Amino acid sequence: MNPFAFIIHPLDCSDVARKFPFTKYMPDTLIEQTIKLLPPIKISPITGVRSSTAETTGHFVSCLLTTRQMATLPKPFVINKIIQAGRLAEKLGAKVIGLGAFTKVVGDAGITVAKNLRVPVTTGNSYTVAMALEGAKKAAQLMGHDLKKIRVTVVGATGAIGSVCALFLARDVRHLTLVGRNEAKLHLLADRILYETGLAAEVTANIKAALKRSDLVVTVTSSLDTIIQPEDLKPGAVICDVARPRDVSRRVVEERKDVLVIEGGIVEVPGDVNFNFNFGFPPKTAYACMAETMILALEGRLESYTLGRELTIKQVEEIYRLGQKHGFKLAGFRSFEKPISEEEINLIKQRINRVS
Repeated sequence: MNPFAFIIHPLDCSDVARKFPFTKYMPDTLIEQTIKLLPPIKISPITGVRSSTAETTGHFVSCLLTTRQMATLPKPFVINKIIQAGRLAEKLGAKVIGLGAFTKVVGDAGITVAKNLRVPVTTGNSYTVAMALEGAKKAAQLMGHDLKKIRVTVVGATGAIGSVCALFLARDVRHLTLVGRNEAKLHLLADRILYETGLAAEVTANIKAALKRSDLVVTVTSSLDTIIQPEDLKPGAVICDVARPRDVSRRVVEERKDVLVIEGGIVEVPGDVNFNFNFGFPPKTAYACMAETMILALEGRLESYTLGRELTIKQVEEIYRLGQKHGFKLAGFRSFEKPISEEEINLIKQRINRVS
């Protein structure tokens, strides 16, 4: 058996209160000042991950910095805190370590962390791409969209996940828009897409204009704040939000009953898995980045599978096949901690004409 660990962190101070209830009475500034001084902690054991050929166990380990702290504190300080969490994971017996949320974004996306640990490290981004795209395409089809006819947009297209999402989508769609802040990088990606697939993708830094025209949106920025608001979207749009923290404002699901917002990369884990920690998902389900770490442990692929900001199509396709081999599969759709049934999707479809 090859144990694993997954490093998480509080997205904001409300997450700290879930582990330490007394902190909900403290101001956020005091909470952040306090947790900044604390060492990493073991959150919970993970048991029961089992495929037809192997089984594994693991741990959640927390690096006690909020997303805001990870983005604003000096990078060497933050990376050192993540390394400390990795060393705790090593002491707990992990043979492969996964990086969650902003721990895989800060600095060089895990490369320095891996160099300072004795066991391999993965960001999980390869499997995140595979499962996010599977979910996005399935959701679009359920909403009645034909991928060959609709306008598909990738927001954050020049990032590690966004660029590979765009390359995969370019195989299946005819109208693709790439959105990002760096237009020079967007044009380089568009040139690559044209060379590899023959599709001429549009590029723009104007996210609002792009969203107004889009039927399917895959959004995967590293923004600290929500960037997609209710007024940005056309009726019938499907938005797959892969980012953590979220790119889509909660107002969208509250005010726009004619669009479908789903979380990207939600996976059903094989076996009688118990995470012993409530991170907002139903039993036996996890983020795809978590699942990549489990897949590597089950397969005995004790290697730094996904690191840095470059992903390859080959990596994504391989980890997807390994996930299938071990019984991982796309879980039901979720949006802002709530499951979405096909009946609810049909209701959204019925509202489109009435609202528009």
